[in-house]
Amino acid sequence: MSAASKRLMHLSQYALARGFASLFHLFEAEQNMRTAGALGTMFARFGAQRLMRAGVNVQRAFPDMPHADATQLAERSIASMFQLFMVESMLTPQRLHKRNWTKCITLGSVGPHMDFLLSNQPAIFVTGHCGNWELLGFSLSVLDFHLTALARPLDNPYFDQWLLGMRRRRGLNVLSKWNVTQELQNIILEGGRIGFIADQNAGDDGLFVPFFGQMASSYKSIGLLAMRYRIPIFVGTAVRETDRLQYRLEIVDRINPQDWEAFEDPLFYITARFNRGIETCIRMAPEQYLWVHRRWKSRPQWERDDKPMPERIVKKLSALPWLSPKDLDCLIHPPKLKKSPAA
Repeated sequence: MSAASKRLMHLSQYALARGFASLFHLFEAEQNMRTAGALGTMFARFGAQRLMRAGVNVQRAFPDMPHADATQLAERSIASMFQLFMVESMLTPQRLHKRNWTKCITLGSVGPHMDFLLSNQPAIFVTGHCGNWELLGFSLSVLDFHLTALARPLDNPYFDQWLLGMRRRRGLNVLSKWNVTQELQNIILEGGRIGFIADQNAGDDGLFVPFFGQMASSYKSIGLLAMRYRIPIFVGTAVRETDRLQYRLEIVDRINPQDWEAFEDPLFYITARFNRGIETCIRMAPEQYLWVHRRWKSRPQWERDDKPMPERIVKKLSALPWLSPKDLDCLIHPPKLKKSPAA
C-alpha cells in the first residue's frame, strides 16, 4: 500500500471513530454502554474467527468449563471490549475528576497500601487487559498519585494522538514503549511511579512463567527494573461493577524486595508472581478480560523442540510457594490443546 493510500485509510478510520464518538455524546452513558455491548455481541456472532479464538483461550484458562459456557464467556468478553473502546475510553477523561471520583470509584483493597501511595517512594504498577485498564491509570492521577504509563504507539497515528490527548487530559503521563530506558530510570530516581500492562505475549525469547496453568512468555523489563532499584511492584485492576460506569479498584498483590531476594532466580520469581497477580485480577471478572489476544502464542524452546521441560525450569517452578504438586505436574506435562486461529 502506498503512503498516500495508507494515510487516506487512517484518516477515514479516524473520521469514522470521531463520528461515532460525537453520536454517542447525544445519549446517556448507560445507554451507550448497552448499545456498545449489543454491537460487540453482534460482532462476536458474525466474526466467528475471533469468537473461536477467544473461546479457545477461555478453555485453555478454564479447562473444566463446559464448551457452551466458554463460548458464552468469550462472547461477553467481546461485548465488554466494545464497551471499553467505544464508550469508557472516551468518557473516562471527561467524567472522572477530583470532585466526583467517589461517585464512580470504590477503593476496594487499596486501603492497606494508602500510606505507601501517599509517600514519595518510587514503585511499579502492573495490570493486564482486564477490567478498565485505562481508568486504573486515570484514577491514580486524579487522586494525585501521579503515574507514568508505558504504551505501544497505535498503528494509526491519528488514533494515537487522539488517545494520547485523552489520556493526558487528567494528568496521566504516557511514554512510548520504544527506547525509553533512560526516561524510566530518571522517573524512578525522582520517586515516580511507572505503570505497565504486563500480560502481552513477549515472543519466543521472553521469560516463560506460569499463567492459568500453562507457561506463557513475559517481558523481563519489569522484574529487572524492580531488582535494579529495589522498588516494590503493585498488581491491581479496576473492575467495572455496573453499566452505570461504576468501578472498584483492587490491589491484589504487593511484591517487595525482601520477597524475592532469597530466591536463586529472583527475576523468574518476580515475573511468575506478578503474572499470578494478573490471573487473580482476571478471575474477579473474567468476562472483562481481553480473551481475543494471543497470550499463549509463543511457546518455550523445549516445546518447540518437542522435548520435556528442562530440570532447571522444573527446579525454579518447584520453588514457587503457591504452586501445588498438581499445578506443577500440569505445567511439566501440559495437555495437548487446540490451537487458536491466527490473527
